[in-house]
Amino acid sequence: YGFSTGFDSDNSSGDFSEANHKVAEMLDLDPRQSNRTGDHNGETEIQENGIKRHRTSLPAPMFSRSDFSVWSILKKCIGLELSKITMPIVFNEPLSFLQRITEYMEHIYLINKACSQADPLERMQAVAAFAVSAVASQWERTGKPFNPLLGETYELTREDLGFRFISEQVSHHPPISAFYSEGLNKDFIFHGSIYPKLKFWGKSIEAEPRGTITLELLKHNEAYTWTNPTCCVHNVIIGKLWLEQYGTVEIVNHSTGDKCVLNFKPCGLFGKELHRVEGYIQDKNRKKLCVIYGKWTECLWCTDPATYETYKKNEKRGGEQKKLKPSEDVIKSENDEADDMPEVQDTVQFIPGSKLLWRINCRPPNSSQMYNFTSFAVSLNELEKGMEAILAPTDCRLRPDIRNMENGNMDVASKEKERLEEKQRAARKERAKDEVEWQTRWFHQGTNPYTGTADWLYSGGYFDRNFSDCPDIY
Repeated sequence: YGFSTGFDSDNSSGDFSEANHKVAEMLDLDPRQSNRTGDHNGETEIQENGIKRHRTSLPAPMFSRSDFSVWSILKKCIGLELSKITMPIVFNEPLSFLQRITEYMEHIYLINKACSQADPLERMQAVAAFAVSAVASQWERTGKPFNPLLGETYELTREDLGFRFISEQVSHHPPISAFYSEGLNKDFIFHGSIYPKLKFWGKSIEAEPRGTITLELLKHNEAYTWTNPTCCVHNVIIGKLWLEQYGTVEIVNHSTGDKCVLNFKPCGLFGKELHRVEGYIQDKNRKKLCVIYGKWTECLWCTDPATYETYKKNEKRGGEQKKLKPSEDVIKSENDEADDMPEVQDTVQFIPGSKLLWRINCRPPNSSQMYNFTSFAVSLNELEKGMEAILAPTDCRLRPDIRNMENGNMDVASKEKERLEEKQRAARKERAKDEVEWQTRWFHQGTNPYTGTADWLYSGGYFDRNFSDCPDIY
């Protein structure tokens, strides 16, 4: 999932921390950017409807990375396994990978839409849109999330969006993050485990996703499974970092046998296919029911296969190509979430008669000064008054290196990160000496009931809030 886990090892010697020097001096603090809803004690405003407002910006803007080169770190690491490298904090964003996984839930309205559809084809269309929307928050996010410490957790309850979510770092080598989410109306369960396999190709870093993602629609007695596409960060040595997603994502409906095959296209030589997604939904007899097309950075449409083929033939003959003009009429007629849709000029070629499945949310106006976070991501590390009393002591929000980075205290954040990694190393040595196995707290190893493959399953009980036996990791 992006430029994520695998770096920052507890095996590393810390030789690569010289780039941390004087980062704080580079901060260009602008008080106008550090506004937040509520006051600075973490209190949050309540709107008239009783739903609390989440903060709209980070406490401090991000620092410039322009004086730092990822290559200056990586050139010492050619031939080394990437999970053994400590990256300076300057390349991070102030979120843990566990919080980054939670960004799957940003477009939860698509799950709600799937739950409400009577037609299995329309349910699959909504699930396919949800699977694509899950990677959309990575667009232009070239900062690396913090590697979760073994035993770290993150919980999120959003009554306004109708879900709660819990994740745990269940393994350190290899790094594995397990998560479980459920609808507050008991209408869906969404769970999985993610352990990206990182490869360094000299100019780029590729994260190949491992692990199954499962969505269960309880009312329809349906389960869907899929695996994310491969993510690649380009221009690691020189130039502007940019992200690409590629590979085939297969979403299987285990109840009906329907399948959605989505091809995230590689950029190609002239960038013609950049960010393109194309695919189709077929039934259990492999009959194509509809074609899906769009870009994971913009929007997703679907149309019937015959219309699509006709359009493609015309296109080859050089026929007139229509560009989508975003109009409220099209959006409102095709999507209930019209109010959440930004007015942006899409670059996707629109095939007349297509139905809009999803469009990316607008980012906050100051997003570029906030690590290119979405509005949803900005709220993830918010620590409100009274929250500490109910959170598990292992929750990311209590992690001092991330908290200090978010507040702009780069030197303190860097020292805290080293301290936490050292503490983790010492704890591991202690366990090895006593021949004690690490015990996960909220998840256990098992078999995915739908795919038959190894998976991490939620053991339950987190929201009973008995945190007496949680490990001391911070």
